[in-house]
Formats: sequence, structure tokens, C-alpha cells
Amino acid sequence: MAELVETYACAPTTERGRGILISGDPKSDCFLYCNGRSVVLRSLATPLNPFVYGEHSHPVSVARFSPNGEWIASADVSGVVRVWGRYGDRALKNEFRPLSGRIDDLQWSPDGQRIVVSGDGRGKSFVRAFMWDTGTTVGDFDGHSRRVLSCTFKPTRPFRIATCGEDFLVNFYEGPPFKFAHSLRDHTNFVNCVRYAPDGTKFITVSSDKKGLLYDGKTGNKIGELPSEGGHTGSIYAVTWSPDSKQVLTVSADKTAKIWEITDDGNGKLTKTLTPPGIGGVDDMLVGCLWQNDKLLTVSLGGFFNLYSASDLDQDPLTFSGHIKNVNSLSCVVQDGQKRILSTSYDGVIMKWIPGFGFSGRILRKENAQIKCFWVAEGEIYTSAYDNKVWKIPLDGNQCGEAESIDIGSQPKDLSLASGSPGLALVVTDSGAIILKDLKIVSNVNLGITVTAVAVSHEGNEVIVGGQDGKLHVYTVDGNDLKEEAVIEKHRGAITAIKYSPDGSMYASADTNREAVVWDRATKEVKLKNMLYHTARINCLAWSPDSRLIATGSLDTSVIVYELDKPASARITIKGAHLGGVYGLTFIEEDCIVSAGEDACIRIWKIVPQ
Repeated sequence: MAELVETYACAPTTERGRGILISGDPKSDCFLYCNGRSVVLRSLATPLNPFVYGEHSHPVSVARFSPNGEWIASADVSGVVRVWGRYGDRALKNEFRPLSGRIDDLQWSPDGQRIVVSGDGRGKSFVRAFMWDTGTTVGDFDGHSRRVLSCTFKPTRPFRIATCGEDFLVNFYEGPPFKFAHSLRDHTNFVNCVRYAPDGTKFITVSSDKKGLLYDGKTGNKIGELPSEGGHTGSIYAVTWSPDSKQVLTVSADKTAKIWEITDDGNGKLTKTLTPPGIGGVDDMLVGCLWQNDKLLTVSLGGFFNLYSASDLDQDPLTFSGHIKNVNSLSCVVQDGQKRILSTSYDGVIMKWIPGFGFSGRILRKENAQIKCFWVAEGEIYTSAYDNKVWKIPLDGNQCGEAESIDIGSQPKDLSLASGSPGLALVVTDSGAIILKDLKIVSNVNLGITVTAVAVSHEGNEVIVGGQDGKLHVYTVDGNDLKEEAVIEKHRGAITAIKYSPDGSMYASADTNREAVVWDRATKEVKLKNMLYHTARINCLAWSPDSRLIATGSLDTSVIVYELDKPASARITIKGAHLGGVYGLTFIEEDCIVSAGEDACIRIWKIVPQ
């Protein structure tokens, strides 16, 4: 069996020009955010043990804790709201579709009986409130003509609802049953966020016009605003109140977070400007925030969290992050005597992780091109993607040295390096193989087949090429040429991955028809057969350092580990390892495997003998 040891969670999905929503549970240190079809529940006390809820059929846009903390309501871009249990088996309580389009915000009533949602829809259906157990509508929400970006529920009686959106309006509703009271036309651009103070006396709106306005919580009349002097110089995307209702935290496209003291007359006074550490460029724009008990949390467009202590704002924040897009490659390297995991996502982001600790930094490249193929050898990173180039980048801590590249004239399909022959690399394109030595083309060989995968032996004297026809073509490296030695036929689908074992005596191959095979390198006979337990294409392979275990990751979301001394039927299966499929595997110990996939999460599993 396999035990989950750690999970390195993804970062929230972000979009330039839009704020994101982070929900906290005031009774604990837990918070919620969304990435793709996943809802991520994290605790600041145990960051390596998050829970990922993946039952939505469409990308999730918002999730909120119920007032008692027992339930979570999450909504997606199709207009579906799911209410499910926070603890135990996360049972689904109810599912509704209150809107016909994307839901941008969701709030519980303070008594936990009602839910209000806002977003996009057909006609005038941009806001709806309903009973959480029956789905019965509890009001009529007219007044908006465009997408409604945010909504908020007054946390004290008499209940009120305020909404805001792309029509520059802030609408005020009284109830229940809720009915339109009046519109507030004080903003001159998109109104991105509206939030009631915890004591219900006021609510605040923030907008892309760089203003923050305050209103009376009961009547909806304007009572004050945040001063422009010392204020934000870019769009304000999100706002959150302190637990005592005396301060607010705002975040903006100007890459700063500001803390404002709210006076009794409803005006704001700037008390602190926070500039979180960044990586440069638009990725440092702040798009989300949360004030939870004594903690202040901000989120940047690049997916970086910065955690401050409200009681000591001069202290440097704790910074952590994760991938936003699906992770497609993993590699284990040793730096300063310590093992580290490098992961890449197709948007070109390279992250570094330390087992037992978690996030260790993002490796910054000057040329932030997309990454399809990724290889690490001797302190250097080799990558290739869709720009017809192969890149060699020196690795120095969290920084990259001056990158070199070569244009090979065609899109690379796969990349492999010879670990025992420094500088030797082989890149395959649709119909050929290109031998590189120190990033210089020494040979371009037309193989006459449609190539899908490649592996080079550790010594650099043998190459195995996998084809669309399901055949393995074995070549010897003869100077600057490839000489075909054998053609192996067994697979019934296009080859997707080939890997030599660490001891060099075997290699494994996998195909689109869900089969993997382990071969004896000397005899070219099958070493382990009947590895047919996936239900969809196999995307990746990994060997244990002692060449005793072989793991496969598949589109069926599972990881299967086989032991060479036992029949394939004695496999260890990790079902549902990654929502959407597994795309990266690597071993960090003989019995410890790391997996990554479409959910942008990375997990470490310990293999326990059966």
C-alpha cells in the first residue's frame, strides 16, 4: 500500500484585472481558495496537509465556510453551487444552479440559513438568494445590467444585502424576502468588491477607479471614503475587515496592500502600507486578501501568498506559493547535501520544494518560455517547448544563470540526456533525431518514422526511440550517427514514455493503450509483463534509485507501483492521486515517490510493503 506523506498545494487561479476570493474560518486558522475544478482547504498550522475537494464538473470560482464552520459552499463557472461537509467523508448536502452563468461571489447569511450568489447570467439574473437546504428563492434582485462581481450579507439583523459589479453600481436590498431598495452611483469604474464589517454597522466598496467608499450598514447611505492622499495608484481588487470592525485591508494592482483605520464617522485613515516581496513584473500585482484573527494574508497575480502578523507588521512576511497550471515534469536534485524537488508547469514556472518543509522558492528565468520537456543534469536545466528551441540554463540556488539556446528548426517532441556523458543530449522531432553536444548540433538524423518518445542510456552509447506505430527502435550511437540495432514490437498504442533503469540493465516503456513493459537491456526480452492495470493512457514513468520498483502515472488519475521481483498483479495502486490525470513522477528514496498532475498539486507517497 501507499501512504500519503505530504501535499504541496497549488496556488489559486488568478486572472489579470480581476480580484480573487479567499475565505477564512474565524474559529480556526483554515482558509479556502480555488484552482481549476479544485477547492483547496488549508491550515496555517499544518501547511503540508491540505484537503483538495474535486467534485465539481467545471472550474470553481468561489468557496465559503458556513457561519458554524461545519459546511462549505462552493460555486463554479457553470452556475452550480454545491454544499458539502467540511469534516468526515465530505458528504454532499445539496446542489443547486441558481445562476445560468459564472458565479463570482457567494455569502452565507449569519444564521446559516440562506446563501446569496452573484455573477453572470441571462437577462437580469445576476444575483440570487436562496435557502441552503431547499433552494427556495428568498427575494427578487433587480437593478443590475451587467455582471455582478461581489455580494455581501449584513451579519446582524435587520438583514441586508449589498451587491456591486461591472455596471459601476452598488445596489442595496432589504429583506427577507429581499427586494431592491436603491442604487449607489458613486464609482466611475468596475466595482470589484463589497464587504460588510463584522459588527454590521458599515460596508465598504472598492473599485477600479482606485476609490474605497463606506456606507451605513442599515440604510445604505454613503458616510465616508478612503482618502486619495497616500492611497492606491492602481485598481483596488479586494478588501477585508479586521475582526473588531475598526480597520480594513485593501490590495491593488499597484503591488501594495494598505491598512486603513475606519473612524466612527465612516472615513478612513491610512496607517500602514505593505509592499510584499515579489519576483518583478505584473505577477506582483495583489489580487486577493484575508484578515483572519491576528493574520493578514495577501495573494499576488503570480500565486504568491504573503502572511503577516497584525500585531507586528514590521516583521517580514512568510511567503509561500504553488503552481497555478498543471505540473508536467518532476526531478529530484541534491543541492548543498540536501534533496530538493524541482517541478515545472506548462506555463514555464519552475518551483523548488524541500521534503518535510515544502515551498523553497521559485526559480526565476530571464526567458520565461513555456516548458514541455524538462531535464536536470550536473547543475544545469535543459528545457524545450513550442518555440523550436532547446535551452540550457545554469542553476544557482533560486536563480538561473545566463541561458543558452539553439533553434533546431522543428518542434521538439521529447528530450533526453546521457547522465554519464556530460553535454550529450538527444532531441526528437516528428520524424527525426537531433544529437546535441554542448548545445551544438552534431547530427540530424531522419529516422523515417513518426517519433513520440526517446531515451538515451547513461553512457550515451544507446538510444531508444518510440514511435506512433507502437514500436521501440533501438539504435547505437556511432560517432555522430545513429545505427539501428533492433526493432521491438509489443505495444499496441503510440509510445508515450521510455526510461532506463538507474543500474542501466533495464528500460521501461509505456503507451497510449494503457500498457507498460519492462525490458531486459541485454537480451531485449520482456522482464515484467501484463502491466495493464490503468484504464487510460500512461503519461509518465519513474524508477526507484535501486532499480527495484517501477511506477507509472496515467490519465486515469492513478499511480501504479510494480515490484520487479513480483508479478504485475501484486501491484500497489494509488487511486485518485491527481484530479485530471498524473503527468509527473520521480523517486526521492527507494520507497518514496513524488507525483504531480493536472490539479497543479504535488504529493509525496511512502510505499509500504504488503
